[in-house]
Amino acid sequence: MDILVSSLGEIIVSLKTAGQVFNNSWFFTLPPIFYFLFKILWLEHIRDAYVGAATWVLLEIIAPKNIEKSPKPMESLFVGFAGVEKGFSTYENNVDGMVTDFMSLEMVSNEGTVHFYIHVMKKHRNLVEAHLYAQYPDVEIMEVPDYVDNFPAVMPNSQWRIWGADIATTKSHDAYPIRTYPSYEETVTGTMIDPLAGLIEVMGKIGPGQHIWLQWVIAPTSPSWNSTTGKELAEKLKGKEKKKESLFEALLKDITDVLTNIFKYLSGPVEFAAEKKKDEQPLDTRLSPMERDVLKAVEANLGKVQFSTKGRCLYVSKRENYNMSIGVSAVWGALKQFGDDNLNGFKPDGESKTSKQYAFTKTRLDYAQRKLYRRYKNRSRDGFKTVFSSEELATLFHLPDISVLAPAMSRVEAKRGGAPANLPIE
Repeated sequence: MDILVSSLGEIIVSLKTAGQVFNNSWFFTLPPIFYFLFKILWLEHIRDAYVGAATWVLLEIIAPKNIEKSPKPMESLFVGFAGVEKGFSTYENNVDGMVTDFMSLEMVSNEGTVHFYIHVMKKHRNLVEAHLYAQYPDVEIMEVPDYVDNFPAVMPNSQWRIWGADIATTKSHDAYPIRTYPSYEETVTGTMIDPLAGLIEVMGKIGPGQHIWLQWVIAPTSPSWNSTTGKELAEKLKGKEKKKESLFEALLKDITDVLTNIFKYLSGPVEFAAEKKKDEQPLDTRLSPMERDVLKAVEANLGKVQFSTKGRCLYVSKRENYNMSIGVSAVWGALKQFGDDNLNGFKPDGESKTSKQYAFTKTRLDYAQRKLYRRYKNRSRDGFKTVFSSEELATLFHLPDISVLAPAMSRVEAKRGGAPANLPIE
């Protein structure tokens, strides 16, 4: 009993001492903590307000019936949209909450009917339409109501179930490209195999009460990304990566050099050692064929316009129709076709994946699903992001060609044309 009372007394004394220390130091320890916390919350608030104040439209893109083009023409849309990128002043960033304009590319299967949508600020609608009509003269573009408004404000609930995740990449460095449309060409016949064919076929297989939503929210990056972050990987693959020394390492190196040579310097003139040059072999002999292919793909990818990209995939279904094998497994299997073991690929992001284990699984699962559903509806860019080039985006989102015969694909039945030039005018 005496030991317990003594221990309790020591705890009280320790708490009292800690309180005195806090009382004497709070004015210089708390402000930095609150400043960074306030800055995070403030920036989130003003940026949400800035994006929310914009007028948005949802455009449905209906492909021509007999389109015979590769995904390459779609690149012109992304290159054109890259023109909205600009720098912001400190005031614009921290007071107005201004961010680079973005748009959302969406493939949606509503009970087996596949639609292509672009969610964009109204001020950029003409830009989107101009580039699409320039490359696909017979395409049909319509402003439609937002399909997410047809669903409950909060899901999951007693009638609906959800499974979803952010789309993450298998490689940690964003400069590694995924498998893009040039590699889908048949080597014997030269025929282009549409990269979206398998994914559209899977999305068209779901039935009543089931919906698959695939979303890519993109914003152009600064051109400096290619020459800094991207170039770092290219230099590393070439074996020319420069080791970055910390300030402490550089200081320690200088002190060691002085101490080991001090007596030599005192007895004679200072001589600086000549820098030794390494005998470097040519890349063709130093790198294996696979390493050369990876380096070539990375450098070719860095020559394109780059976009900060947020990917999400959701399977939304009535509880009685829920089928995880087609709504989840088959979709992620179709997404894996864009992967290359030597380059990059897709996987569900573990942080956002709506499956939980261990303690409080039901509560944590509901929270994760509702957060992901809310972020999808808001086209939020929160969570895992990667960087894709215009070529990668054109591979993931383009108008399928005539070889994609999925009955779920809606297409323009009649060809658009102007009026004859010789009509009589009264």
